[in-house]
Amino acid sequence: MAELTYHEQVELESLEYVDNITRQMPRYVTTFFRGISQTHSPRTRLMYAREIQHFFDYIVESWTDSKVESYMDISLDLLSKVDHEFIEDYLYHLQHYRDPRTGKLRKNSEATIKRKLCAISVMYKYLYKHDMVTQNPVSKVDMPKLHSKNIVRMDAAETANFLDTVEFGNNLTEHQLAFHEKTHVRDLALLTLMLSTGIRISECVGLDMNDVDLENTSLKIIRKGGKEGIVYFSDEALGPLKDYIKERKKIDAVKGSENALFLSNRKSRITVRAVEKMVRKYAGASVPLKKITPHKLRSTFGTALYNETGDIYLVADVLGHNDVNTTRKHYADMDDYKKRTNRNKVELREHRNNK
Repeated sequence: MAELTYHEQVELESLEYVDNITRQMPRYVTTFFRGISQTHSPRTRLMYAREIQHFFDYIVESWTDSKVESYMDISLDLLSKVDHEFIEDYLYHLQHYRDPRTGKLRKNSEATIKRKLCAISVMYKYLYKHDMVTQNPVSKVDMPKLHSKNIVRMDAAETANFLDTVEFGNNLTEHQLAFHEKTHVRDLALLTLMLSTGIRISECVGLDMNDVDLENTSLKIIRKGGKEGIVYFSDEALGPLKDYIKERKKIDAVKGSENALFLSNRKSRITVRAVEKMVRKYAGASVPLKKITPHKLRSTFGTALYNETGDIYLVADVLGHNDVNTTRKHYADMDDYKKRTNRNKVELREHRNNK
């Protein structure tokens, strides 16, 4: 049987997690997830399962109209009695609460609260559509408004400092330098590739050896939603990638990672968390005043491409955005910058010397 790709493996693991969560819940929850299986990806269903589980935790903790000791006590009749005020109380609770599992104080961002409400909304819509509940209280609740935030990215000088640190170990601690000697070829190839293509972290760690075409400087990636795409990397990324592939071909990867492009020190496919730590290490030494994450490398690339081309549709296509408005929202501040810097380009009267 053919070896599963990284993305196929992630999907199977997501489905397994969904099954593990729904087994603890009433039968209608399984029916709901089966019903949306053709329209929602495994990763989206996993997100819904986690958020619904969190909502059920709140019901067990807060419901007072009847005795609720476990998920199994949350019947369809009870869900029909949940009103919009209970949902709004839940959203207020999410702003700051104590996690019942860990006892730690938690708070959620606007985006997280909106995501949790979306998951509950999808469940209620399905149950109401199929006459399993008598009302949909979420339809009476306003979606949280997301306030725009400044997009964090690196400018050209910061990007150069970042890559110098990756290549030469500038400003790293002695402990970090000990590992740097072993990993800098891989790290430079991986991070230069991300900065020259804007690929997502999941797209990067999912790359296999046969996804790289050095002759045409291109990569075959699996986009968000499972679609296959081709992206092109710069000549600047070609050299580090060639150097790393030369090293990679000498490594006998562990079983299951034989085809993986980027490997960990344990010779298995590198993980998302490992890349996050890698970026945090190098950014901390080179760009200490900014919180740089793998997604910020994507923003850095998108900003640089937009500055050079001014073509928002090209940026959207290269980044794999389905809706150009998503791209426009992220780079609207760049339009404002261009407006400010070009404010004196049009002269209304010829410039005259005062006498």
